[in-house]
Amino acid sequence: MRYEIKADPLDAVFETAAAVDSGGEIAELRAEMSRLTGMVTARHAAAVRPALAGAKAEEAVGIGGYLRKGELSVPETKAASIAAPLKGGVAVPILIDQVIDRVLRAASPMRAIAQVVDIGTANYRKLITTSGVVSGWVSETAGRPDTDTPDFAEIAPPMGELYANPSASQAMLDDAMFDVEAWLGAEIGREFARAEGIAFVSGDGVNKPKGFLSALNSALPDATRPFGTLQYVTSGAAGAFGATNPQDKLIDLVHALGASYRQGATWVMNSATLAKVRKMKDAQGAFLWQAALAADRPATLLGYPVIEAEAMPDIAADSLSIAFGNFALGYVIAQRPDTMVLRDPFTNKPFVSFYATRRVGGTVVNSQAIKLMKFAV
Repeated sequence: MRYEIKADPLDAVFETAAAVDSGGEIAELRAEMSRLTGMVTARHAAAVRPALAGAKAEEAVGIGGYLRKGELSVPETKAASIAAPLKGGVAVPILIDQVIDRVLRAASPMRAIAQVVDIGTANYRKLITTSGVVSGWVSETAGRPDTDTPDFAEIAPPMGELYANPSASQAMLDDAMFDVEAWLGAEIGREFARAEGIAFVSGDGVNKPKGFLSALNSALPDATRPFGTLQYVTSGAAGAFGATNPQDKLIDLVHALGASYRQGATWVMNSATLAKVRKMKDAQGAFLWQAALAADRPATLLGYPVIEAEAMPDIAADSLSIAFGNFALGYVIAQRPDTMVLRDPFTNKPFVSFYATRRVGGTVVNSQAIKLMKFAV
């Protein structure tokens, strides 16, 4: 004898009822249940089916939702920040931070050649030795008297808060068909790079970095010049290069820099000054300027790369229009790596403002590593 056990108790009931049903009611009930099951399955498939091309899918709550509508999502990963969401601020998403850094490196020339230090506090200090260890020669049995030890100087880069405040209408944020994060990062990056480019060159150090042109300068050489004072070489004429052999002054500027600093040295000038320098030739008629031989190789002047910084002044009487030096050793940029964005949809309705801030400082740390050309007799 065989026994059949029904896996579904409901099926067992239907089988038992069907055995005594003579009017076909059980069969009709089964058909109706099969139809309803098919409808539920079809609705479930439609719920999980991706939207057709061109259809506007519901926007996920994340950084895009925050920038467009101010929506916050707990699972969204964001960079660290001192602002709390309940106070109106959130940390900048990693994507925006990367966009800003990329634009700053590409558009701020001083960042490409100076020393950049990430800090976690505004009280950043750097120690510099202003003198070296003194040594001496002795015989085998002679005494070894004490020698001088290095002297130290403390450098504190002036810090300032750099900010940008672009705005967009809420309607544009709702309907925009482009990457809002990339747009915001590029806008902030361009504004930061413009402001930084000026401050790192000529900033006065009041709530902003102190530019290297704002440092004291003197014609004295390294051996006799006070610490913190940059040396300049005159061009031979007021507001111009000398009438004869102007290229000689550029050579003098190169060799005013110590040999230990020339490895890694760079020219810094604006495009108007560079246009004059590019026309200079040596005694054999060859241009001092050498174009780049490859896409990843910079153009050179007297064998050293040139950085165009539009914040450098044009040639004028007593102007410091050309700099030459090892800026990685001579100038430090201190920055807080976190950039904070506050979304403000209330102050200027119907526009939404994105208030972004970043703390940056800078100053000369080694006055022997940077030389200037002064356009004077």
